[in-house]
Amino acid sequence: MKAAVIVTPGQISIESVPDPTPGPRDVVVQVAGCGICGTDLHILDGEFAPAYPIVPGHEFAGTVVATGRDVTEVRVGDAVAVDPSLHCGECYQCRRARGNLCERWAAIGVTVSGGAAEFAVAPVKNCFPLPEGVAPVDAALIEPLSCAVRGFDVLPRRLGDHYLIYGAGTMGLMMLELAKRCGAASVSVVDPNPARLATAVRLGCSASASNADELTRPRGWDVVIDCTGVQAAIDDGLGRVAPAGTFLQFGVSEYRTRATIEPYRIYNQEITVTGSMAVLHSFERAGELFAAGILDPGVFISHRFPLGSYADAIDQFRAGVGRKIEIVGAGEPIGEPTPAQVGSA
Repeated sequence: MKAAVIVTPGQISIESVPDPTPGPRDVVVQVAGCGICGTDLHILDGEFAPAYPIVPGHEFAGTVVATGRDVTEVRVGDAVAVDPSLHCGECYQCRRARGNLCERWAAIGVTVSGGAAEFAVAPVKNCFPLPEGVAPVDAALIEPLSCAVRGFDVLPRRLGDHYLIYGAGTMGLMMLELAKRCGAASVSVVDPNPARLATAVRLGCSASASNADELTRPRGWDVVIDCTGVQAAIDDGLGRVAPAGTFLQFGVSEYRTRATIEPYRIYNQEITVTGSMAVLHSFERAGELFAAGILDPGVFISHRFPLGSYADAIDQFRAGVGRKIEIVGAGEPIGEPTPAQVGSA
């Protein structure tokens, strides 16, 4: 089969690799859609992956084409979205129900071959069967949505809170959609990219700005979420949390990124600073939310590339052009969604 391979940091190649074979409790998925995200850039830049070469792609969905001998939950022909998390289930963190902090943490597309390929193998326990009418090519959005759901699990989620979100890329827009449904009184979005900010407005944010100085909320925001991982945004956001408010570090920063925290202010104003790591007991809930229509794929997926153009897709993602960029399987639409696909959301 063909796969995108990160051979060494900075080097991408489309190669023929052996077809995957399922273990007793595994399935093989023919990939319909595989999203690109910031983690893929970190792997390409030499972070996160413990060994190279690696086939990336941890956001994917498709159709089951082979099953292991002990698999009864799904059958060949079933459409599934795949949770990439590979928790050991035995370590201290796993025994405390914190699998996302597993001491032997691994993930499909990060530490083992992923979905940037024609086929991918996954444990059946990681597969979410897609309901009738949910297109597998769109269901690659379930994995990032499950990360956003995990982010909301660590937030207070009080009715009537005021939210400030940094970043109007895929994750910022997902946080916007979840905040609206969690009873937010207002959701403001900051992003210097006018096109991305326009999408936040289209999705119904309360206010938008290229810089938070353009917004007016003298008391600050009850919940501030950074979806950028950028030091300047993090520093700015930390200073805009209201007394008794919460700052969520959701965006993935480079290892060397440092932010400024004022300990006295955290103490004196009872500010909570927290983080959210990947997926934890949130994939199935995200799948159900997606099936219920919480996201419009035509809005969230801005570009689709064939597997052979993986390097071009990565370059476009790094340049900040578009929203969710997907690698799609043979027979799936490529390019920008048509107006009919986008709909009116």
